[in-house]
Amino acid sequence: MFSSAFRASRSAAVSARAFSTTPRASLARMSIVGRLGVAPEEVTTSTGEKTLVRYVIGSSTGKGDDRKTSWFRVASFVQGPQKEFLMGLPKGSLIYVDADARMDSYTDAEGNKKTNLSLIARNFDVISRPKTEQSPELNEEGVVQEQAST
Repeated sequence: MFSSAFRASRSAAVSARAFSTTPRASLARMSIVGRLGVAPEEVTTSTGEKTLVRYVIGSSTGKGDDRKTSWFRVASFVQGPQKEFLMGLPKGSLIYVDADARMDSYTDAEGNKKTNLSLIARNFDVISRPKTEQSPELNEEGVVQEQAST
């Protein structure tokens, strides 16, 4: 008795979604950890209605001569303080990005069929900033010394 009731409830759960009557949407996501290839730039959409922040992330795998880097172009529609924070990140910052992914196909001016991976960031987190070329001088106690201006 229990097994037949369990099978009936399980088949009903698979055929209907209790939380929505709309069909399930396609969803593709990517999580990337890598370094900013250039400082983020603000761009206005072709309609002029929205602005977005574009940036490039390089993610490397392998060691030595087998090291390969994949480059990803990312767009972000963040606003307010998050946008200002993202715009202030320097090249070389190590970041984590969670993004929606979509493959688009198109034909270029020469008639060649091409594909493009579109990444729209949902959120991001800064793991580390690049080391500066000039690090402050420390005394024996580990306190930053003021540099004499010349």
